[in-house]
Amino acid sequence: MALSALDLFSVGIGPSSSHTVGPMRAAKLFADGLKSGGLLSSTTRVRAELFGSLGATGRGHGSDKAVVLGLQGLDPETVDTSTADDQVAAAALDAELMICGDHRVDFNWDEDVVLHRRKSLPAHPNGMSFRALDHTGTVLSERSFYSIGGGFVVDGDADSGDRVVADDTALPYPFTSADELLAICKREGMSISDVMLANELTWRSEAELREKLLALWAVMRECVDNGCAAEGILPGGLNVRRRAPSLFKTLTADTGVTDPLRAMEWVNLFALAVNEENAAGGRIVTAPTNGAAGIVPAVLHYYVKFVPGADDDGVVRFLLAAAAVGILFKINASISGAEVGCQGEVGSACSMAAAGLCEVLGGTPEQVENAAEVGIEHNLGLTCDPVGGLVQIPCIERNAIASVKAINAARLSLHGDGRHKVSLDKAIKTMRETGADMKTKYKETSRGGLAVNVIEC
Repeated sequence: MALSALDLFSVGIGPSSSHTVGPMRAAKLFADGLKSGGLLSSTTRVRAELFGSLGATGRGHGSDKAVVLGLQGLDPETVDTSTADDQVAAAALDAELMICGDHRVDFNWDEDVVLHRRKSLPAHPNGMSFRALDHTGTVLSERSFYSIGGGFVVDGDADSGDRVVADDTALPYPFTSADELLAICKREGMSISDVMLANELTWRSEAELREKLLALWAVMRECVDNGCAAEGILPGGLNVRRRAPSLFKTLTADTGVTDPLRAMEWVNLFALAVNEENAAGGRIVTAPTNGAAGIVPAVLHYYVKFVPGADDDGVVRFLLAAAAVGILFKINASISGAEVGCQGEVGSACSMAAAGLCEVLGGTPEQVENAAEVGIEHNLGLTCDPVGGLVQIPCIERNAIASVKAINAARLSLHGDGRHKVSLDKAIKTMRETGADMKTKYKETSRGGLAVNVIEC
């Protein structure tokens, strides 16, 4: 299998990569399959069922809305986030769906998008199924999918152990562990971002890769700008107030402040802005998920704003090194909160951001690996317990705290020589095992932790 940095980082819509982006992609795949298979003209109704974590917290994550948008041919990367809710409301009000954008079918919101809160499909907590029916009620097509984290979707017929989309591309420097990656770096005299770059050239030119990575950085910057400007209350009923705008005003007004921790305030702002935009259903870069989407952008903003000599080359190297670590989590454990808890989302993102920052601060491959290990080690056991099934409490603050933690991990590792007792591979293995041991109620079901101890309204 082969993974690209552009698999780890992709543009989507909030509030969740696994619960919003994934279901939208799956629904579109099903609709496109009807069209390509010549079944669309005979289809008079389409029904979707969401299971496991998707069923338990799908309302709060907008999974039901995402399915409607996907069936109508919309893609999370290009859907108009400002009108998405209106489009779903119109479909429900008009009692019709335009499958693939141009084929009308009857639609009943309550009957045709069903969320099963206590039923699961066998291979993964984020399972869903779709059925197309003709005018007699005969099933024309039925498919199941799994949203396995970060917006990745696999077919229901895939092996239950599959955590990645299959790609048999032969890479010049393949690696499946941090030890293998470090061995390549030592043997070839390359940095971690060098190894990633060489592998990326298998799919596209360096100029194209650079353009795409900087385009992702542009979306991250726009997301921060939008989050700093949008005041008010986040949707969903928790009445969570956006804090980024007021913090932005404070920081930009107090230009003469000499607080030695002022940089940390800015990092908090960057992360809050992104995750408030995510919670509001805005345009987001999965990094590696939406629930943890604020950490990599916040640390990248820290690099650009506070590190002398920061430039676009550094941004590219940062993202490549971060992606290398994200790939290790993806293939050896999980980045799905529904599968391993929030350690798989915020923990992975913290580790990735720490690695990226250490890389651009001049760290050796060993120091970068050390930074990544510190980033995940101190997020082990982190539960996913969103209040009300919304990616707001504790998710938004959690991104801010983890962003600062990532910076600290990178700086701490630079004071060592890369030698340390706990390897990144062992930490990732521990994360996977901890996730397996974790009770289901702490894995994005909103049936444990803060989700049951905090009054929703």
